[in-house]
Amino acid sequence: MQTLDWIVLSLTLLFIVLYGTWKTRGSENVEQYIKGGNDTKWWTIGLSVMATQASAITFLSTPGQAFHSGMGFVQFYFGLPLAMVIICLVFIPIYHKLNVYTAYEYLESRFDLKTRTLAAILFLIQRGLAAGITIFAPAIILSAVLGWDLVFLNIIIGLLVIIYTVSGGTKAVSVTQKQQMAIIFSGMFIAFYLILQYLPDGITFGKALEIAGASNKMQVIDFSWDLNNRYTVWTGFLGGTFLMLSYFGTDQSQVQRYLSGKSVRESQLGLIFNGLLKVPMQFFILLVGVMVFVFYQFNASPLNFNPKAQEAVINSQYASEYKVLEERHREIESEKKTLILNGITEDNKPKLQGLNEEDLKLKEKAKEIIAKSSDKVETNDKDYVFIHFILNNLPKGLIGLLLAVILSAAMSSTASELNALASTTAIDLYKRNVKEEKSDQHYVNMSKWFTLGWGVLAILIACIANLFDNLIQLVNIIGSIFYGNVLGIFLIAFFLKFVKSNAVFIGAIITQILIIAIYYFGIFLPEQNGEDALISYLWLNALGCGLVILFSVIIELISSRFKK
Repeated sequence: MQTLDWIVLSLTLLFIVLYGTWKTRGSENVEQYIKGGNDTKWWTIGLSVMATQASAITFLSTPGQAFHSGMGFVQFYFGLPLAMVIICLVFIPIYHKLNVYTAYEYLESRFDLKTRTLAAILFLIQRGLAAGITIFAPAIILSAVLGWDLVFLNIIIGLLVIIYTVSGGTKAVSVTQKQQMAIIFSGMFIAFYLILQYLPDGITFGKALEIAGASNKMQVIDFSWDLNNRYTVWTGFLGGTFLMLSYFGTDQSQVQRYLSGKSVRESQLGLIFNGLLKVPMQFFILLVGVMVFVFYQFNASPLNFNPKAQEAVINSQYASEYKVLEERHREIESEKKTLILNGITEDNKPKLQGLNEEDLKLKEKAKEIIAKSSDKVETNDKDYVFIHFILNNLPKGLIGLLLAVILSAAMSSTASELNALASTTAIDLYKRNVKEEKSDQHYVNMSKWFTLGWGVLAILIACIANLFDNLIQLVNIIGSIFYGNVLGIFLIAFFLKFVKSNAVFIGAIITQILIIAIYYFGIFLPEQNGEDALISYLWLNALGCGLVILFSVIIELISSRFKK
């Protein structure tokens, strides 16, 4: 990091915080603070919805996911456009008709207070954990790569978000997210352009795609029915649709973005805009990761991208064993480079794939040695690939810009989460249970205190969190454990009018216990090792949704029979 990078990084983050604070100061009532005054235009809604989902994890983990596994992860988002259409036709009109502040208010009017409270608490648990992870994700990686203190980074990211989110509420989140998305798009396009410029003469974009394809990185579609495979067309359209319906339709961090729309039409256009742009955006981010892979076919790369892991093993008794692997890794890189520069043909493609397979086995052996050298170091290096490329290859100033991209993404998603957590706490738990009449200003003040409280809790979670396989998967796993159940509650509320509150409440509690048990203990799931050991977590959404509907209907039918 040079002085210019520090200047670019500092000015970018300060501009976002100060602009958001100044632009949205002085909310006079709850509607302005929580719903942004209901004057948000569709493009702001669309960008805000996208920024809420596109956390720093997206820009750190997704390129690394593509570097290691190729473009298949994009299938995860195939259900998103369908989910956007369903939400536009069903969810948005109901929310606007009832003029609710949170999604869970509707559940009380349809069922009762305990069902509303249960859904709100399920949201608070999973989104509270996710808020900590969105702070922790960039902090731990920047800490490892740049040598910055991890706790200091967690606190700084959290405090920057708290400042403008407490000050301006929902409008501050939406206003700053437009600036953050502009920075994010600019930074990623610049990074993509520079990667192509850094490729050797004669290696055009088309040739780069050919190289990636020969290395099995360009398989976008997988129609297999293998339940152990996390990313297929079916998990995307079925499991992904349920997850996206749950997330965008019932998660207050997203619902709050489009409840601020000035009309039903503006909210619907904002979600359609997100549905049309999100899949291409994820495809592009994955493509950046694939191009980083191609770049490292011509340039030296570490055996493991996590610098802390490299440092731990080099300073251990396993150093000589690790160096043998490094030497073979360098030989494979040299062989691949020569083969690619001579031109990829059908005859030499198997040799290239064989070298890639051998290199992959070396990396797995390296992880085993790293694990033996230290049990405190993360061996999985997917989340470190892109940041390694940024710091070692981009020119001065642009390093600061790309770091600003990562931190801006962290701030935007965390701000939405804190804003939604505070709104849900203030409206669904605090206001609903306060017996005395209170002024609007009182609830605004309490919302600010809840924002601060959740912000501090998110920082604490970030400080005690542990890195998990791949951070983008961790966030989605947490969501999958809770989202299906909540979605099922809402679908019963919308379409199964004969099901009453007690049946839904009991069915939801049974479902949540079962889903947690199925995931944690691996019930009905094969016991294997490796990344795809368990049935894809995406199926948990459909399973949770189906179970709560099934249990609720059965309980209602049984109770109705007893009443007769």
